[in-house]
Amino acid sequence: MKNFVDGVIYQGRSKMICTPGLNCYSCPAAAMSCPIGTLQFFVAGARYNISLFVTGFLISTGVVFGRLICGYVCPMGLLQDLFYKIKTPKRIMQFRIFRYIKYLVLVLFVFLLPLLITHELSGLGDPWFCKFICPSGTIFGAVPLLLQNESLRELAGVLLIINLITAAALLICAVFIYRPFCRLLCPLGAIYALFNKIALLKMRCDHEKCISCNSCAKACPIMLQPAKQPNSPECVRCGSCKAACKAKALK
Repeated sequence: MKNFVDGVIYQGRSKMICTPGLNCYSCPAAAMSCPIGTLQFFVAGARYNISLFVTGFLISTGVVFGRLICGYVCPMGLLQDLFYKIKTPKRIMQFRIFRYIKYLVLVLFVFLLPLLITHELSGLGDPWFCKFICPSGTIFGAVPLLLQNESLRELAGVLLIINLITAAALLICAVFIYRPFCRLLCPLGAIYALFNKIALLKMRCDHEKCISCNSCAKACPIMLQPAKQPNSPECVRCGSCKAACKAKALK
């Protein structure tokens, strides 16, 4: 809390360690680094040498937890959940083809653009996802720092305005639609989604107990079929299906 009041970024040794969720390095409350931001740093700076530490961390986390991280660890996921609790008519959307956009964001903005487009003098690339898309960086990093630092407000320009509009649009959508950022744009969610079916912690449906009442599917805010696909890549383990299951078949 003190860092928020002072408008400074914590730079202790723990910043050398990644947190499992999307957690902006620039957030005054961040004690660890964001894995996506760190990954871009190595891609942009080391050219063809990608950090084994970051990739190993993401793979091991994905293998153990899958998208459970999205449901219970990520601060951006929590913020969207809070906005979704606002009493308004909800629009349940599956997104179908659009859910693959997050994989495009992962490949293009996290890997290709930082790797291929570099500054002539330094030879380094930009963290494209953090710079142009990430609402977590804007909300938890830029906004509190700008509120406490006049010098930073004087440097703010068009890019900040665009980022603020993007973040505000996603939060407004989150009031009516369950986790739009996680489902459409988050590259970290895309990485963990690849491991959902093989993760050590996964959902299981006991078909001997299942009475095919479809209560789990009706309760799912992402319009999945938990009884048929309990480990869908899109499942963020919110637990709504388990709570709605009358036969206690989902575990």
